[in-house]
Amino acid sequence: MTGTILVRGARVPQRDGTLSEPADLHVVRGRIATITRRGAPGGAGPGVEPDMDVLDADGRVVLPGFVDAHTHAEAAVFDQDVQLAMLRQGITTVVTGQDGVSFAPSDRATYDWASTYFAAINGLHPTFAGGSVGDLLGTYHRTVPVNVAYLAPHGTLRYRVLGAAQRPASDEEVAAMVRLLEQAMDDGACGLSTGLEYVPAAYADERELIALAKVVAARGLPHVSHMRGYEDKGVAALDELMRIARASDVATHVSHLHGPARELLEHVGGARAGGRDVTYDSYPYLRGCSILSMVALPTWLPLADARATVDALRDPATAVRLAEHFAGLTDLWPRITFASVPGMEWAEGLTLPDVAARLGRSASDTVVEVLTATELRASCVFAQPPTNSPESVRALAGHEGHLAGSDAIYWGGSPHPRGWGAFARLLDEHVRRGSWSWWDAAEHLSARAARRFGLADRGRIAPGAVADLALVDPGRVRDEATYEAPRTPAVGIEDVLVGGVPVLASGRLTGATPGHGLRPAAAGFTASARS
Repeated sequence: MTGTILVRGARVPQRDGTLSEPADLHVVRGRIATITRRGAPGGAGPGVEPDMDVLDADGRVVLPGFVDAHTHAEAAVFDQDVQLAMLRQGITTVVTGQDGVSFAPSDRATYDWASTYFAAINGLHPTFAGGSVGDLLGTYHRTVPVNVAYLAPHGTLRYRVLGAAQRPASDEEVAAMVRLLEQAMDDGACGLSTGLEYVPAAYADERELIALAKVVAARGLPHVSHMRGYEDKGVAALDELMRIARASDVATHVSHLHGPARELLEHVGGARAGGRDVTYDSYPYLRGCSILSMVALPTWLPLADARATVDALRDPATAVRLAEHFAGLTDLWPRITFASVPGMEWAEGLTLPDVAARLGRSASDTVVEVLTATELRASCVFAQPPTNSPESVRALAGHEGHLAGSDAIYWGGSPHPRGWGAFARLLDEHVRRGSWSWWDAAEHLSARAARRFGLADRGRIAPGAVADLALVDPGRVRDEATYEAPRTPAVGIEDVLVGGVPVLASGRLTGATPGHGLRPAAAGFTASARS
C-alpha cells in the first residue's frame, strides 16, 4: 500500500440520525484528510491519483472502527482466527487488563500466578513473561492487525505486594500498590480494573480501593470494575462503587452490567444526575462465562493459590464445609456448560449434569473433580438467572451510559460465542429494529469507549481522525456464532482499515499488522453521550 487511500462512495452517519449521500474519504498517512460528498460543488472528491489505492465502498456505511471495551484478548490477539473474529465484527481496538487480573506489571512470581489463575480466561502470552505495562504494550507494536489498550489490574498489583493473603492490606501495603499503579499509569495504562468477585481483590476493603482510585482520578481515567455481585446483588455492588467514586472523584465504568434493568438503570441514572461520571458495558446474550472456581467455590478457600486450593479440595474436612456452600448452588448446576477443561476435553460443550452422569457422580462432586484434575484451569458458560431477560439486555443497551464490550474469552473447545458475534449482533438487533440510528451505533460501539479510555482521535469519522474504519453492509450484517458453533465469524463487514491500512479485505485477513499498544491521551475525557 502507498499510504494514501481513497475510500470511494461510502455513506457517513450524521448526527441527526440520517446517512449522507455517498462520499469519498481521502486517507493520508493513517488519518482522514478530507470527506467530500460525491456530486458536491467542486467535483466528486479529490480524484484518483496515480499512487493512490482505491477501496470502493459501493454505498456501504462507513463507521469508526469499533472499540471492544471489555475483552480478554491480551494473548489471544496474536491468533489469526481471533483476529478474523474481531475484524469481521469491525473491531479495531480492544481494551484488555480486565477484571483485575492480567500479565503486568509483574515480577516472575506475579506473572506465573496471573497466568495460572486466569489461564482459562487470558491464556498465555506468546512473548511476554513478566515486566512493566510499557513492556507489555510494546509486544503489540506492529505485530497484530488491531490496537490494544490496557487497564492496570488491581489483583495483579495486590498479588505483587501481598501475595495470596486473604486479608485487607496494611497502610504500607496500600502505599506500595499506589506506587506500582502510578508507574503503570506512567507506562501507558488507560485506567484501573478491579475484579471484586475474584481473588485476591475480594479481600480488599474500600480504604484500599479508594486510595488506588485516586491515582487514576488524578489522570482523568476510569476505575473499571467487575463488581462484587450482579443480578440481585447488583444494586448493592453499585452502591459500593459510588462510595469509592465520591471519596476519590474517580470516573466509574461497570464491566458487563447485567440484571434487572429497571433497578440498575435507576441507580446509574441517579448517580449521573448527581454529577457522577458513570458508564458501563454490556453484551447481548443471556449467558455469561468465567472460570469455574469463581462460579462455584467460596472465597474462604485459598483461591489465589491453586496448589493450596487443590490440596484443600482433597481434604475431607473441606468437604464438610463445602457441602453447605454447594447446597445453595443447586439451581446453578443445570445452567453450567463446560467451555475449557484441559485434560478432559471430552467434557467441553457438555452441561454439568451430563458430565456428572457420565462420571457417575453428583454435580457438586463433579465440580470438585474437574477443578482438582485441571488445577482450577477450567472455565464454563452459564445461563444467567431470571432476573436477567431479553428485555433487560435491550434496555441496558439503549441507555446513554452504555458502550459495547464483548467480554470475549477465546480459549477452550466450546467458548462463549460473544467473542465472535457480539458487535455484529448489536448492529443487527438495534439498527435493524430501529432503536439505534447509525450515528447511535457509532456512539455505542466506538466513540464512547474512545472517549472513556482517552483514545484520542478515534471513534469518529471526521478530517484529522485516525483512519480506523469499518465498512458495513446494512442488509447483511449479523452474528452467525452459536453456543453449538461458537467460532463462526460474523458476516456483513468485509473491509476494515486500521490506521489507514487495510487489514480485512473481502472478508479475509490481509496479513498487515499496523496495530499498536495504545496509550491514553491527556486527561479529561468523558464518555458522556451528550458530548
